Amino acid sequence: MSERKEIINLLYNIADLLEFKGENPFKVNAFRNGANVIRQLGDKFDVYLKEKRLAEVKGIGKGLQSVIYEFAEKGESSELKSLLENIPETLLELFSIHGLGPKKIKLLYDQLGITSIGELEYACKENRIALLKGFGKTTQEKILAELEKRKYFAKYILLNQADKIANEIEAELSTIKSVKKISRTGELRRIREVISQIDFVVLIDKEKTFIEHFEITEKKNNQLFIKTNYQIPVSIYFTKDLETFEKTLFDSTGSREFLSKSGFEFVKLKGKSESEFFKSMKMEFVIPEMREEEYFSLKEKNRKNSDLNFSNMQGLLHFHTTFSDGRDTLDSMIHKAKELGFNYAAVCDHSKSAFYANGLNEERILEQKKLLKQFSEEKNFVVFQGIESDILTDGSLDYSNDFLKNIDFVVASVHSQFNLSETDMTKRIIKAIENPYTDLLGHPTGRLLLSRDSYKVDVKKIIDACAANDVAIEINSNPRRLDLDWRWIYYARNKGCNFSINADAHSTEDLLYTKYGISIARKGGIQQKEVINCLALNEFKKFLKRKAERNL
Repeated sequence: MSERKEIINLLYNIADLLEFKGENPFKVNAFRNGANVIRQLGDKFDVYLKEKRLAEVKGIGKGLQSVIYEFAEKGESSELKSLLENIPETLLELFSIHGLGPKKIKLLYDQLGITSIGELEYACKENRIALLKGFGKTTQEKILAELEKRKYFAKYILLNQADKIANEIEAELSTIKSVKKISRTGELRRIREVISQIDFVVLIDKEKTFIEHFEITEKKNNQLFIKTNYQIPVSIYFTKDLETFEKTLFDSTGSREFLSKSGFEFVKLKGKSESEFFKSMKMEFVIPEMREEEYFSLKEKNRKNSDLNFSNMQGLLHFHTTFSDGRDTLDSMIHKAKELGFNYAAVCDHSKSAFYANGLNEERILEQKKLLKQFSEEKNFVVFQGIESDILTDGSLDYSNDFLKNIDFVVASVHSQFNLSETDMTKRIIKAIENPYTDLLGHPTGRLLLSRDSYKVDVKKIIDACAANDVAIEINSNPRRLDLDWRWIYYARNKGCNFSINADAHSTEDLLYTKYGISIARKGGIQQKEVINCLALNEFKKFLKRKAERNL
């Protein structure tokens, strides 16, 4: 965890404990607001901290400055220590549970002596929470559901986290002399959105030398489970000849359901490569990403392997800058975009309803539009004026249609009121899709992987509306979203939808998330021609004009 994240967590913890102890609300809010300020500053905070210029940051008063500087210098906080006196540190676990705030935690602590998640679960199962004033049976059931969800989530990590771990293990494997070839396999090779186990296949020449390199927790024939500090298991299949390596890679990639339906169990594989193995099963080669059970329910035309790669991406769409809540300037973002091979861009900062993200009102949008025109001329790189417009509860966008005429590329997204009924949420989103100025539906289901479920919505109806109104559907590449879910991509493709693969980047570093969106798109078999980011500049301009022609 970076020092910035540790400081943000520290300030939130202090705020929670202050509220728990009934301290002055102004002091509580000062710490919470300070954490939010630091989050919004991003990398800039690191500079202020290093140069000891926190006094220049609005929202970081003297009290917070002393807490932050002390933590940065000593790695601890006397303020936090003081608050934790006579309180078990495990109490902090409770603050991370959705639906429990400091006041309710105080009741649990005072009335039932609950100081940890384990004690809370036990009390729920003993029906004690339901009997506690201010809680009731419904709250108890919600807490239990949340605890069960946490247990489930603990078994998985996000795709980018698994990717990072795999890189570290590959680097270690490559230093072992007996290792001749390495490949990822299993869930990670198939690009599952969350990963429960990281697997490798290696080709080695000396088994003893290879095995001695690891602390083995379990051995199953040629599969080793190795001891690590990672959250999920890591296994390595070791092979001693190239043909066995290829067959093990094919088998271990899975999925088991895909292999079973392909007839793998009843055929003796022939050949020396995966493409030859597929031939022996009388099947066309299927890329690893698409080797799921769902493949066999696809129409024949959609079984074609995706031809999409990062090199196909022309337009960087839907990203944020320091105009709203981005951590890097437009100049920095475009410089990185050029470096990654993009040829044009559409900046989509947050809209005016997103006050929490410094959203742009009409005046600031027009100001930005002038700057973008000047920037495009100076840099010889076209940057379109876009906006991520909030879909309000009634389905309208948060600018009038008369004003939306000024904007080149409109992304409509839900950022609030997630708890509507399925019927109301579906109507809300469809109304936004039907707005004649909407170009793209952003992160369509609102899910945050391992954190927040999708809101209740009829995804089929949403996709149908996008197809009927010529609105592209986003595949949000942020590893916490990867939304639209790949299982819905097939349906959307059948309906003739276009897609936009976007990092929803808030920093130059975030732009690298694009590769995860591309991987998920490949999993859905998406072709270049179905992705608006793959359009050449003139073709993208035509895409935007279809909106203008429609609104004449």
